[in-house]
Amino acid sequence: MGQTGGTVVAEAEGRKTEQAGAGRPGAEGPQLAIQPPRGTHDILPAESPSWQLLESAARRLFQVSNYQEVRVPIFEHTELFKRGVGETTDIVNKEMYTFSDRSDRSLTLRPEGTAGVVRAYLHGGLHRMSPPVKLWYAGPMFRYESTKTGRQRQFNQTGVEAFGSAGPLIDAEVIVIALRYLQEVGAESCTLQLNSIGCPLCRPAYRELLKARLAPRLPELCGDCQDRFQRNPLRMLDCKIRHDQERYLDVPLAVDHLCQECSDHFQQLKDLLDRQGARYVLNPRLVRGLDYYTRTVFEVVSSDHRLGVESTVCAGGRYDNLVELFGGPPTPAVGWALGMERLILLLGEKRVPAPEAFIVSANQAEALRLACELRATGIACDLDFPSRGQARSFGKQLQQANRSAARWAVILGDDELAAGEVTLKNMKTGSQQRVPRRDLAVSLKDRPAGQAPAEERPDNEPETRTS
Repeated sequence: MGQTGGTVVAEAEGRKTEQAGAGRPGAEGPQLAIQPPRGTHDILPAESPSWQLLESAARRLFQVSNYQEVRVPIFEHTELFKRGVGETTDIVNKEMYTFSDRSDRSLTLRPEGTAGVVRAYLHGGLHRMSPPVKLWYAGPMFRYESTKTGRQRQFNQTGVEAFGSAGPLIDAEVIVIALRYLQEVGAESCTLQLNSIGCPLCRPAYRELLKARLAPRLPELCGDCQDRFQRNPLRMLDCKIRHDQERYLDVPLAVDHLCQECSDHFQQLKDLLDRQGARYVLNPRLVRGLDYYTRTVFEVVSSDHRLGVESTVCAGGRYDNLVELFGGPPTPAVGWALGMERLILLLGEKRVPAPEAFIVSANQAEALRLACELRATGIACDLDFPSRGQARSFGKQLQQANRSAARWAVILGDDELAAGEVTLKNMKTGSQQRVPRRDLAVSLKDRPAGQAPAEERPDNEPETRTS
């Protein structure tokens, strides 16, 4: 993302825009492109209810599980991700949005959440708190990658990180929270895959065993795997190229070469998950794509066809050395991140919430005043905002009330204003009732949807209105 290349592109695009706009009425200089950048997506009102459902469910579940929210910057010093995520990863080598600021410091838009949370954990002094320190986060991440189904270059993740407990109990808790969250929001056809990749004590011997098996096949493998062979051979097993995957089918498995402590940890974790009724399948080839993982790794995958080949909706594991790598004290930790866009694909669109009431009145000031009174009591309501400014007829306003899908029209005419009342009209049944204005909020809250007023006025009863 060099400045020179960006300037050339910008100037070229500017000339094209000026040429395209030349001669058009009102064309004044370069015109802005109306398409969003590739790999980004506007969340419009039709989608917002689905996002709000996911966000509120996460916040509620994390709160009852005693996880505290942390918010970190969307960009960090590039070295943070190189050191934390790992220089052998595709994220660092191919996918990061890195740039130099005006002071020539290298900064990167965050490609994942854990590294920034660990930095905040240390910088904010949270490592001095009594463990465990349990945190959660949510927000956008950025990776330059292929825009496949469910993949975006700006995407959103929600995740948890728990610091200070080395035992398998905290592993089980974060996994159960992930499964419960997916269940609560209605994500079906999901399967938990589980593995252990060992620790710095047992992994070196396994690493050499793996290299011995793969060395004769190295010329047949892709360039990335050849590079990983020396730096981190476990990452070779995460290769997405089918030809290479087939060469790894008979390699030794990390779970078969664990030290006694790692083996006990993994068995205890499985026992804990069994006791919670959490179903899982063992996937001995699961290694995850980030360098910082130790021992427990897991993914929740979906068989739903709408995700295409990108079937993972949640992934995580244990990273017992990352805090120390960043200059902190030795601190065990475990966490996961969940891709919100992929979850949205599974859930589909939810209904856009409709207002409870719609104010109909020729007196715009009083209509706005009444709307503010209702909103102050927690009642969602709206009113007519005509394009030409002048109040429209009651008939037009009632049509707008119907289009808004409001359950009630609150009619405020001259007669109602003089009497200190309003006419409450059921938009489904057409029945109407006069109620004191001071009792309107209580009346709306006490009346379930579709309930007819106690005293109905027939629809054909004449009604005099000023418009």
